[in-house]
Formats: sequence, C-alpha cells, structure tokens
Amino acid sequence: MLAKTMVRAGIPAYQSQRRFWNNERKETLAAWLFLAPEVIGVLLLSVFPILFSLFLSFCDWNLVGGLSAIKWVGLDNYRALLDDNKIFMALKNNITYTACVVPVGIVLALLLSVVIHSKVYGKEYFKVAFFIPYISSIVAIGAVWSALFHPSQGPINRFLIGLGIANPPKWLADTNYSLTAIIVIAIWAALGYQIVIFIAGLSGIPEELYEAADIDGANQAQQFARITLPLLGPTLSFLIITTLMASFKVFDLIAFLTDGGPNESSTVLVYRIYDEGFHNFRMGYASAISWLLFLIVGAITLITWKIQRTKVEE
Repeated sequence: MLAKTMVRAGIPAYQSQRRFWNNERKETLAAWLFLAPEVIGVLLLSVFPILFSLFLSFCDWNLVGGLSAIKWVGLDNYRALLDDNKIFMALKNNITYTACVVPVGIVLALLLSVVIHSKVYGKEYFKVAFFIPYISSIVAIGAVWSALFHPSQGPINRFLIGLGIANPPKWLADTNYSLTAIIVIAIWAALGYQIVIFIAGLSGIPEELYEAADIDGANQAQQFARITLPLLGPTLSFLIITTLMASFKVFDLIAFLTDGGPNESSTVLVYRIYDEGFHNFRMGYASAISWLLFLIVGAITLITWKIQRTKVEE
C-alpha cells in the first residue's frame, strides 16, 4: 500500500522499498533472528512447562494414560494437600534441613574464609581443596559418605565404638538420625562454594580500612564486626538467598542415600513431587506440591531480600 501510494506520488517503487529497509530496520531484523533460537527455547523449555504444571495442578492426570486422561478437578489437589501427612512430614523435614544447613554452613564458611584469607599460607591450595566437593559428582559424594556412615564397618561408628559408645547410631538407616546425616553431608558439600564466594568478597575490602582501624586501636573482633561484616553485606545476602533456595530444592542426596526413608524420616517436598509424579503417576497432585514449594521459596526469598534491602538503606 505504501509503495503504491509513493508510485502515484511520482516516487519509484525501488526507492520506496529501499527507504523501508533502511539500516536500522535491517539491524533490528538481524538482532531478532539471532535472538529467535533463545526466545523459542525459553518459551518451550521454561514458560510452557511452568504454565502447563499450573494447569495440571487443577487436574487429575495419570501419566500412563496419556493426555486424554487429563481431568479437571478444580481445587481437589490442593485440598488433598491439607490431609496428607506425608506432605506435613516433608515440610517439617525441609524446614529442619534449611534451619540447620543455611546458618551453620554460612557461619562455618565465613569463619574459614576469614582465616584462609588473612592467616594461612598457600591460599590457592585451600581454595581448590575446599571447592573440590562442590564440583564433584553427587553420586560419588553419596557413595563416599554412605561408606563413612556404615552402621558396623564405617569409620565414623568404629571411632565412636573406640570411644566407648557401645551402640552408635545407624545414621542413614535410623529414623532419628537419617536427616541429621543428610544435613552433615550437605553442609560439607556446599562449604567450598561458599568459601570461594566469601573470599572474593573479602578481597574487595580495602586494606587501608584495617590499617586505619589498627591505628585507632581496634582489635580483631572489633574489625570483624565494624568492617568485615558490614562490607560483606551484599555477599552475605547473595549466599543466604541462594542457599535458602537450594535447601528447599534438595533431592539428589536423599534420592541416592535414603529414598526418603526410613519411614519417611528424610523425605522432603521435592522428593514428594518425584515420588507422586514418577512412582505413583499422579502428575496433577505432584504439580500441586510443586506450586506449594514455589510459593514457599518465593515468600522466603522476598522476605530475605526485603530484610537485606532495609539493612542497606539504614
């Protein structure tokens, strides 16, 4: 239409086409062509599964029956969550796991990173040594700790027996200690990553601040409280949020070591999603659990972010 109008006005068609496909439009088209695979990938692999899982949370779907077996049930899946003791047990275990792994892991990593950064020779060696468990296969880590926690032949129980404890815990096979064993492994596995992040944050603190504090007579504890902690605020906030999110998504260690047992003592929400979806084939109910988990993680993240932002503004 524009070309015909310009021709009637006495402007040749090839000039109108050339004006339409100017350099700016060509660059925009090229940019969209380069972005198209990424956009399509995000839509297919992220946006669509999220929306489909939200739809399934209101449906009853046996995975074996195919798409034709999907039946709309409204809020029935969410009502069933309120009557499911396994969900409450999983939520309780998740909260216990998070309450132990996040603060204990971050405090240990902070103390070790301060020592390594300021008091230890060969810092690079210790960085690598602590970081190796984080990049190792979770199957390898689980196999090693499974041997360490062996009820009768494991080094840990052999050591406890040597100390005079006649009946040491069975750890992974004991309902009272299975979650504790998982927590210990998780703290150890994530420690290297947290130390590396903390050391990076410590490296960004100017040494002049500590020198000025020394001149003013501040001791090590005062320097740590007045200089190190405040300037590590962004780093600490990042680690708290990422560790919180990771703690509610724990699955691999539990699936490899305990299968949520014994007697549901180490089950968590993500394992319940896996069990309901791929063992019981109740994909609608599994989707409802996943959205419950999403709301919990989202709420905790927002609260943590809000608290950290308030501290920064003060």
